[in-house]
Amino acid sequence: MTDNVQIEAIVGDITQVDTDAIVNAANTGLWMGSGVAGAIKSAGGQEIEREAVAKGPIELGGAVATSAGTLPHKRVIHAAAMGYQGGSMIPATADSVRKATESVLRVAGEEGLTSVAFPALGTGVGGFSIQECAEVMAGAVQHYVSDNPDSGITRVVFVLRDEEARRAFKGAGEDG
Repeated sequence: MTDNVQIEAIVGDITQVDTDAIVNAANTGLWMGSGVAGAIKSAGGQEIEREAVAKGPIELGGAVATSAGTLPHKRVIHAAAMGYQGGSMIPATADSVRKATESVLRVAGEEGLTSVAFPALGTGVGGFSIQECAEVMAGAVQHYVSDNPDSGITRVVFVLRDEEARRAFKGAGEDG
């Protein structure tokens, strides 16, 4: 527990987690390809991508909220930990992952949401290491909730693809 925020790390399908919002590991153009984005689009519908793309492009490290389509969540928050410029990929870095994590929490607070499920941002196509991602994201959550005690966020869930990733996040700051 970080102040009054419960932090968890689980292995699972982010589209099935019981939270107000789920986070899409997005790119700056906000188009949804494979990985987490593809799973969210497949489960929640094309309207999520259409709504996201209409709000883009966004800056690296930024985040925007859309509807959740047919998913049971209130919102999908698209976090750009990686990007594209001139047809070339801009890989995820510690700075972009930290900024994207904090941007998600800010957007969630602005939307009046209390719980958010994150994937490991930037670790797929973005090429970021799972261990460094765990340290950066856990640190960003702890920093954000410490600096913003009235944000309304009470629960953060890191939803990961395997036990190795879950252990990395558990070791980096998950509660239990």
